[in-house]
Amino acid sequence: MDLLKELTEANGAPGFEKPIRQIMKREIEKTGAKTVSDRLGSIFGEKCGSENGPKILLAGHMDEVAFMVSEITKDGYLRFVPLGGWWDQVLLAQRVKVMTKDKEFTGVIGSKPPHILQAEELKKVYPMREMFIDIGANDKDQVKQWGIKVGDPIIPICPFELLPDNDTILAKALDNRAGCYLALEVLKQIREINHSNTVYCGATVQEEVGLRGAATAPYIMEPDLSIAVDVGIAQDGPSDNSNKAKLGSGPLITFLDSSLIPHISLRDLVIEIAEKNSIPYQVDIMLGGGTDAGRFHLFKKGVPTIVIGVAARYIHSHVSMISKKDLENSAKLLTELIKELDANRFNQLFN
Repeated sequence: MDLLKELTEANGAPGFEKPIRQIMKREIEKTGAKTVSDRLGSIFGEKCGSENGPKILLAGHMDEVAFMVSEITKDGYLRFVPLGGWWDQVLLAQRVKVMTKDKEFTGVIGSKPPHILQAEELKKVYPMREMFIDIGANDKDQVKQWGIKVGDPIIPICPFELLPDNDTILAKALDNRAGCYLALEVLKQIREINHSNTVYCGATVQEEVGLRGAATAPYIMEPDLSIAVDVGIAQDGPSDNSNKAKLGSGPLITFLDSSLIPHISLRDLVIEIAEKNSIPYQVDIMLGGGTDAGRFHLFKKGVPTIVIGVAARYIHSHVSMISKKDLENSAKLLTELIKELDANRFNQLFN
């Protein structure tokens, strides 16, 4: 878990993914794969198989939901705007780090105290636009002396922890450092197997603000097939959600989201491989949300695409949870899929 800990505790707001990219580059180079990247910062390891099979893109995304400093008040408080999708209700009293060029500053998200709110205000979700970040500064001049500027990224604080069941992982940014981890793990595993494909394992940038890296990354390799590796929504809280995704029940295969209906023959092949190899799996049908797959499948004349990942609790907040067992089974499923997809099996997808 050391690598996943490092990935989640590193800071990578959309547009500020450099610390994550450095970890990805280091780990890709360890596998002996060729490193390729686009001009926005997406990075992949290229691993060629033994024959002229299809080109497979397997991608997580490096960025996490975060914030940006939008204003410094005369009293030294910071106003901020979201980078990615946040629900205002999860923000108050949470700790954050303001990232300058040379230093980090810890702050807390504050608001008007509840003791002085009117009764009707107490019944409403407090809006983000009225929140601020308190970094303990006396005034605007002190903030300036510390080097904090409008445009600096702000990152949630949550240390990595493996919980007592030795399976549940608690951390920030599992959306989508889990996908980054899986891309690296698959790249390591395919060194040890025979396959006929050219595989690109890595991660994009700026997924949380509009799938932007996913629009440029395919031009690096012009893939024949793509797999977005991301997290899905676990719905295993204290209610009757027995048919919904849950932690520990296997990889999550997306059948529908707001940006993608997967290539049906590819979807069926993934399920066939999971069942043949006794890999537990779950199905995700979600009308809201989307992943990089929404862009990948529209590249040029079309790319057969699917989303495979893990169920996660509490994403798009300061903290999230996934299952270590789900990570292991997802890596196994992705590796088996790469083994199966030679040129003949790929061509059968279109019959």
